[in-house]
Amino acid sequence: HVQLVESGGGSVQAGEPLRLSCEASLDIRRYCLAWFRRVPGKEREAVATISRSGYTVYHDSVKGRFTISKDEATNTLWLEMYSLKPEDSAMYYCAASYWITCFNGTQISYWGQGTQVTVS
Repeated sequence: HVQLVESGGGSVQAGEPLRLSCEASLDIRRYCLAWFRRVPGKEREAVATISRSGYTVYHDSVKGRFTISKDEATNTLWLEMYSLKPEDSAMYYCAASYWITCFNGTQISYWGQGTQVTVS
């Protein structure tokens, strides 16, 4: 049973940083990994992805502010978020994919339960 468990969400003021973590029960070396977010009433969107080789892709709205990284020794994925804006408020999901790239939600094989980020 694959589990992706997010943590680190919370409520912060605009401009403050936040770091999300995702602990995976699978061998992350074999997967493309991603952070998605969803705002009620809107489609879930990819925020950042990191491939097996470490190549990263970011949504235009977070480039220069968010950093995705991973530790294959501990099967942990992170999302460091700086200069947070109110429009970054959303439920953030950790995800894993068998595909080479995983910016599209249809490519995702496993999802976490999500962690809420609120920026005011």
